[in-house]
Amino acid sequence: MVGTTQSPARVVFAAPGSGQGKTTAVTGLLGALRRRGDRVAPFKVGPDYIDPGYHRIAAGRTARNLDPVLVGADRIAPLLHHGSAGADISVVEGVMGLFDGRIGADEEVAFGSTAHVAQLLDAPVVLVVDAKGQSHSLAALLHGFRSYRPQVRVAGVLLNRVGSERHEDVLRSAAEDAGLPVLGAVPRTDDLEVPSRHLGLVTAVEHGADALRAVEAMTDVVERSVDLDAVAALARSAGELPGPAWDPAAEVTPQGKPVVAVAGGHAFSFGYAEHVELLETAGAEVVLVDPLRDERLPERTAGLVLPGGFPEQHATALSANTALRSEIRAFAASGAPVHAECGGLLYLGEELDGEPMCGALPVRAAMAPRLVLGYRDAVAATESPLFAEGTRISGHEFHRTATDPGHGDAPAWFWRGPAGAHREGFVRGGVHASYLHTHPAGHPGSVERFVMRCLR
Repeated sequence: MVGTTQSPARVVFAAPGSGQGKTTAVTGLLGALRRRGDRVAPFKVGPDYIDPGYHRIAAGRTARNLDPVLVGADRIAPLLHHGSAGADISVVEGVMGLFDGRIGADEEVAFGSTAHVAQLLDAPVVLVVDAKGQSHSLAALLHGFRSYRPQVRVAGVLLNRVGSERHEDVLRSAAEDAGLPVLGAVPRTDDLEVPSRHLGLVTAVEHGADALRAVEAMTDVVERSVDLDAVAALARSAGELPGPAWDPAAEVTPQGKPVVAVAGGHAFSFGYAEHVELLETAGAEVVLVDPLRDERLPERTAGLVLPGGFPEQHATALSANTALRSEIRAFAASGAPVHAECGGLLYLGEELDGEPMCGALPVRAAMAPRLVLGYRDAVAATESPLFAEGTRISGHEFHRTATDPGHGDAPAWFWRGPAGAHREGFVRGGVHASYLHTHPAGHPGSVERFVMRCLR
């Protein structure tokens, strides 16, 4: 890893728990800072793909994820360095509650939690608190979060859903009793809600013009309600960030110049920016293809990446594009490398909720009553264009569809869970398809291996 060593100004926004309004506050803050002329770099703790879509709109810049479970703790500071290049301030949105991390972790600060990431970044933390229904009790809550793990620097509070000026006065007094400055008080309003579905918010790319309007509304409110100078000053108080910036050129070696088609658009919007950066650094010419619109793969396509997303919301339109489905089926049958994750797996199957899909895998998928969610420590079960058999990785499942067991294809992964040993995914010829989301920055060798396979 090589790169700049100047430490970026940075601040982490956390909360006592989920549902406190972090995404609304952080998205509005990104927009307000940008509106006043700051170059702002957005980040999200954890594996979530949805919040960063709104961050990107607000900041006018690629939003990136910081997940120690998926990439390793040693890569968090370098990835922030990399994503902060040219920015005046970096803003990190946390996940769940400040101290909520991977279940079963026995560290003093749970591995993968927002507190863990704040420590790795040596960054101050602002606590976003939903103030609806409380007043003086805020002091006890803030005191508890400040004192629970003193090595995590909780340095301020942003009040959300404040009911009135009198309510704000009482809350500010409570925060003062707890020794924390109030950086802003966002009033209670219903205008900032973003539509949700079974996996959380509707993605920004799907929400289109409504997403733009929602981000503008968040920006307007935060601009009026938050002390932006105080936030910037707090970000500048962060310590020296250890180590150089992450550099894809230090992770992979150019192999050639194959064309790699990467699916995108409304149905396939779940991907990490570092994936494309690694593909291009390894020599690939990356071309975007939208399965909702494009009827052909790009010319000279040698490899195909089908990321996650919400194909179940677009099954009828995806099915109607028979020309592309037929071409992808033939492409996969030829033995060419295909990397499909979650939504990509559903698209490669025979059908999704009764709608015909590509038919490259003998699998049918349908919506299920239960959300499957969680990290997995997995072992590559079968040699593939991505992984050597026996390779160990950490990945993340996040879906509410289920597939039938298939017809004898080799599994992509083995892992052990509460219900015992588990085999998941499919390897067939050059196809590696799985529900498991992985972060290529955590295993860059898989990207180099994929590009090498594309050159065969």
